[in-house]
Amino acid sequence: MSLERLQQLSDGARVYLVPVGFVYGDAGAFAFASTGLMFSGFRILAREGEKLLLDFRISAADLDVCINQLKGTVFAQVAAQCANLKAVRPAMKLPGLQNPLVFSKPLIMGVLNVTPDSFSDGGKYLDPSHALAHARTLIAQGADIIDIGGESTRPGAQPVWEGEEARRVVPVIEALQADGVPLSIDTRHSFVMDKALEAGAHIINDVTALSYDAESMRLAAAASDAPIILMHSQGSPKTMQENPSYNNVLLDVYDYLSARIAACELAGIDRSRLILDPGIGFGKRMVRDNLALINGLALFHALGCPILFGASRKSFIGAVTGEENVAKRLPASIAAACKAVEAGVQIVRVHDVAETKQALLMVQGFRDAAIMDAAR
Repeated sequence: MSLERLQQLSDGARVYLVPVGFVYGDAGAFAFASTGLMFSGFRILAREGEKLLLDFRISAADLDVCINQLKGTVFAQVAAQCANLKAVRPAMKLPGLQNPLVFSKPLIMGVLNVTPDSFSDGGKYLDPSHALAHARTLIAQGADIIDIGGESTRPGAQPVWEGEEARRVVPVIEALQADGVPLSIDTRHSFVMDKALEAGAHIINDVTALSYDAESMRLAAAASDAPIILMHSQGSPKTMQENPSYNNVLLDVYDYLSARIAACELAGIDRSRLILDPGIGFGKRMVRDNLALINGLALFHALGCPILFGASRKSFIGAVTGEENVAKRLPASIAAACKAVEAGVQIVRVHDVAETKQALLMVQGFRDAAIMDAAR
């Protein structure tokens, strides 16, 4: 009956494929982007406007039969999402570096906040010498990328003048050039993006998905092929936790990111440069929304871009576990990172690199062993 209703949807309906049931070495499963991950089935949702029309499950083995019975824009949506799920995520060129970002294994992005007021480590690395020492510690521990931010975007944070933000991050970026590690600039200001790229940053990470500053899109389009991380957020850092509201947080965030991809392509930014971040903790209801996004992370692969996941030490972990001390949220942060990687996420953004790397090596070991066992 659900399949019949899917076939009868109007061209105005939006359809979403959420992979479910992760398995290894199953000939009847759906293989995801040559990662070794396989899905035993899909949760199919459809809505028109804000009204949810369908929510049912189908096995991977039945998906092709289902697609062949669809028509119009419903067929086009499902076929495109399937193609995106199957497609290998190509390596991303990094301006100024010989080696690209390669997504053959989960990458670890180490957090370096050069701020006085970040929620977890504010004030610790405001001195450039302390920031450099910490960055090099993260690199030694196995960080694949260092994400450098000069303005806190924690809930309730006050805006920072762009000149001050640039003053904080540029010397650190310049000093890290010799280390040869990809550097990401975490900013929503085009002025800071520009100064950071001039100093040698390789990646733009914007918590507003290039929507806060009217010049950001133009600058990013001209930014020498630098990858761009588009994150979902609702409201500004100062107000985002006052009353976040969604009709369906998973689908709303998906639609937002889809629209931002389209806006980037319209501005001349190729989809191959884009990385997507659902924005855990950024204008989300503390437990309900964040957990819904984490449980539905696999949906975002249907957009065809690498996915970044950042949950390290965040407030929702305290809400779930009761741990108020930010520094003591490591076990739950690792659990969240492992769940994200099991959903196929390509990059995890964390404060605790060494511990996360060890955990992800175990996840990869379990996966590899299961694949080898299934091949015997």
